[in-house]
Amino acid sequence: MPAPATRVLAVIPPMTQLNTPYPSTAYLTGFLRSRGIAAAQEDLALALVLELLSAKGLRALRTEIDALPSERRSERVQAFVDQFERYEATVDPVIAFLQGRDATLMHRIAARGLLPEGERFAALDAYVADEDGGDPLAWAFGALGTHDRARHLATLYLNDLADVLRDAIDPRFEFVRYAEQLATSQASFEPLAQALAAPPNLLDRTLQRLALEAIARHRPTLVLLSVPFPGAMYGALRIAQAIKAQDPAITVALGGGFINTELRELAEPRLFDFVDVITLDGGERPLLAFIEHLEGRRSRERLVRSFVREDGVVRYVHFPEPDIPFEETGTPTWDGLPLARYLSLLDMLNPMHRLWSDGRWNKLTVAHGCYWKKCSFCDTSLDYISRYEAANAATLVDRIEAIVAETGQTGFHFVDEAAPPKALRALAAELKRRRVAITWWGNIRFEKTFTPALAEELAESGCIAVTGGLEVASDRLLALMKKGVSVEQVARVTRGFAEAGILVHAYLMYGFPTQTVQDTVDALEYVRQLFAAGCIQSGFFHRFACTVHSPVGKDPAAFGVTLLPLPPGGFAKNDVAFVDPTGVDHDRLGVGLKKAIYNFMHGVALEQDVRRWFDMPVPKPRVARQFIERSLSAADAGSS
Repeated sequence: MPAPATRVLAVIPPMTQLNTPYPSTAYLTGFLRSRGIAAAQEDLALALVLELLSAKGLRALRTEIDALPSERRSERVQAFVDQFERYEATVDPVIAFLQGRDATLMHRIAARGLLPEGERFAALDAYVADEDGGDPLAWAFGALGTHDRARHLATLYLNDLADVLRDAIDPRFEFVRYAEQLATSQASFEPLAQALAAPPNLLDRTLQRLALEAIARHRPTLVLLSVPFPGAMYGALRIAQAIKAQDPAITVALGGGFINTELRELAEPRLFDFVDVITLDGGERPLLAFIEHLEGRRSRERLVRSFVREDGVVRYVHFPEPDIPFEETGTPTWDGLPLARYLSLLDMLNPMHRLWSDGRWNKLTVAHGCYWKKCSFCDTSLDYISRYEAANAATLVDRIEAIVAETGQTGFHFVDEAAPPKALRALAAELKRRRVAITWWGNIRFEKTFTPALAEELAESGCIAVTGGLEVASDRLLALMKKGVSVEQVARVTRGFAEAGILVHAYLMYGFPTQTVQDTVDALEYVRQLFAAGCIQSGFFHRFACTVHSPVGKDPAAFGVTLLPLPPGGFAKNDVAFVDPTGVDHDRLGVGLKKAIYNFMHGVALEQDVRRWFDMPVPKPRVARQFIERSLSAADAGSS
């Protein structure tokens, strides 16, 4: 007798984003339904936050705090207790406001009299007051802008509450990186095992209850836990723990970006106390194979890219079958996710930076993988980079129209590794031909194909912003990392986008192999000039991390570094420490870089010597102070 048909529930565990669903479950749910498989989805990351940040949730938090000894109460926790009635009275209205359900509340929030203000509001003191000394936010919002001003203040209020949860309940809690230190490049599973064996705290109990309520609603036979980041691993396993305790017959599968990157050499059998199978890379083919196995139509020996436990030992099973072509993966669906309940936050007063936390964006991929796949710092050997496949423009716009019809929302974030210029040009033309009006942004390479004319075409199609890697802002190091761009080229490309009205965010990097203090100071000078010239509006400095899957990790000698041995263990494996003969204290330099970029994003100190940002003596920049300006002028002269 054949096994009953599989019912799938795909789950987003804490924590991912609060303003929009992480897209993995939408992709998989849409794909499975296109193959006739019953599939539903739940965002337990959002559900957990909405439960905690409610009047009911704050009362539960207060009960936990009341049971704490006085020495466990930080100043923040005590301030929360002292103003508890105000927090209890305002939290539900604030959430409704951030969900777009109570816009008129903005007037009272913006007036600074409604909300209790904790430590997070001290950041407002860093802004210069207006001429009357009364409004430190006047420069950002002016006489109008009341709605955005109120959302910024409401975001600070929620961050205050997150601080209280962290101090009083769980020191690992974050709105995005929840307990990520338990998973990130942890060779041993022991820290996670100990955390999962500990008595559940308020956050754990709330999450487990929400998980069981979702199981009761959907009655799945297979639960998919998508773990895109290490900060979602702990929550995923707490969910799995609750499911297995309630009904061991429910099968649990684990996958996602963190799994694909860090658990490729998994040998830890204890992980299978919580889950039944772990899949790697694109989930469509492995899931089809596993579902066929559950239904008795495929043997275990014919699973695809799957880890299982047999006789107490982890075994990797991979029956070679081609992946589902990108054009045949179907249209993502957000059906079942509470789109009206996501929170539009405004945590940074920068028009580009806000896009990550503000607004509900339909996330979509123009192409699978990266068409360049040469960057030395990138995981170019892994499937999500190396397997490049594009869909034609007609298919993409079909998907866009279907998603708009389903969600009623026309904002799109294209989440490609690097959207190909050829594909974007074709997409823009197809949107224009069909008269489809959307607003979109996405990640690109700052390559010369993105001419001012193409930037104009993309702006006309609805593009409002692009992000891309300038990385080290040094031609020597850009060549070493095989980025395929130069600083001058980035200046010309980004200026073309800016002149088309498209905001530009630059991903920046420090600590790359052989990067000297002089390189770092010169890079910051380039960045300063790009901001001053209006080429970029936002940026972020990341500390370079060598990974085992990158060209640097695979051939360190080519980059002048020596890798240190990885610690023993059968769990996560990704970041690898290395010795750089330059001996530069990159962490200390990083403090200055981050201060500088924060100020540049707010238009502060753009004409000042970049050495002012470092708390140590650094050499004078070798870059001419008008380098970018002259490069742009030369480009203009050459094109006229």
